Amino acid sequence: MKQFLVIILTVGLSLSSSAQQKTVLEANEKAAIISFEKTEHNFGKIKEGDKAEHVFLFKNTGNTPLIVTDVSVTCGCTAAEKPDAPIMPGKDGKIKIVFNSAGKVGSQNRTITVSTNAKNKITYLKMTGEVSEK
Repeated sequence: MKQFLVIILTVGLSLSSSAQQKTVLEANEKAAIISFEKTEHNFGKIKEGDKAEHVFLFKNTGNTPLIVTDVSVTCGCTAAEKPDAPIMPGKDGKIKIVFNSAGKVGSQNRTITVSTNAKNKITYLKMTGEVSEK
C-alpha cells in the first residue's frame, strides 16, 4: 500500500511540475522583448563643459506591451529620458541620454541600466568618449 501511495504521489508531482513548466513557457512566449539597435555609443572627443547626447533606439519584438519601468545612471553627470507610455508589440521606442562633461576630464565610461517588464528584464547601455580640457 505504501508503495502504491509513493507511486501516486510521484506521478502527481511530475504532472504538476510539467504543468508549471508549460505555464512558464506560455508566459515567456507572450512576454515583451526589448531589442536595441545598439547598446553602446562612443561620443568621441568633446571639450570639458560640453554635453554629449545620444538616443538609443529599441523595438518591442515580443507579443505583449513593453513597459520601461526605470532608467538609472551611474552619476549625476548623466541624465536619461525614458518613454512614459507602453511600447506595443512591433513598435519602436527611444531612450535619450545626456552626458554633461563639466568637471569631467579624460576617458569617460557611463553605464545606463534599463529595467523593463520584458523577458530580458535588465539591459545595460554604455556611453564612452574622451573629454579634453577647455
